[in-house]
Amino acid sequence: MEFKFLASYILVLVALFYSYKEKLGLEKTLLLSSLRAFFQLLILGYLLTFIFKLDKVWELFLVLLFMIVFAAYTAESRVKLRENRGYLIAFLSVFSASFTVIFSLLSFGVISLKPNEIIPVGGMIIGNSLNVYTLFVERLKNDIKNSIETIENKIALGVSLRQALYPVVKSSIRASLIPVINTLQTVGIIHIPGVTTGMLLAGAEPLEAVSYQLAIMYMMVAVALFTGIFTNMYLFKLFFKGRLRV
Repeated sequence: MEFKFLASYILVLVALFYSYKEKLGLEKTLLLSSLRAFFQLLILGYLLTFIFKLDKVWELFLVLLFMIVFAAYTAESRVKLRENRGYLIAFLSVFSASFTVIFSLLSFGVISLKPNEIIPVGGMIIGNSLNVYTLFVERLKNDIKNSIETIENKIALGVSLRQALYPVVKSSIRASLIPVINTLQTVGIIHIPGVTTGMLLAGAEPLEAVSYQLAIMYMMVAVALFTGIFTNMYLFKLFFKGRLRV
């Protein structure tokens, strides 16, 4: 039973073959990422038994901070920025967005400081922030390259850099929110949430399970928006400074 997942790896092999055949250049990334996922989840399975026994607040936030550090490293490796400022911007963006949402949930009483609540929920928040950051920066870089002449013409006419970049920033934020919006529109019809299913199987009332899942969905919307806002802010403060190249 434990090794049935190996059969599903055939699907990854199919993706590897297609990438090789069509020269997509994703073979190494797919292979290493799939193997890393296995080892990371294996380690996580053993670590959670220890993490869920933590009873000090600073220990819980240290775990969340480690997640953010790793998320920033992953983000920087996916969408590199010039002058080695990508990691700092990624860290600040994910940290600011994630902790804004986490503290809001704690303040509203949606989650508590119990390790079996804040760690899984915090992981979902940080992971979603990572996804939005990479989508936003990648889209922003491509849009700037594709419309560089229009942006430079606006600046030549006296428009500030921030104003000249506003259209591409807006389109980048919209694009980075698409996955979250798609999930909101299809949840319960196409997308069957694991949290709801797990709680129902554990004997929870449908309303309780759905309420908890909705809280998670809404926090995903919030962290997606905050990530876009903070990333845009830090890019202007720490990277652009009157320049256009990314």
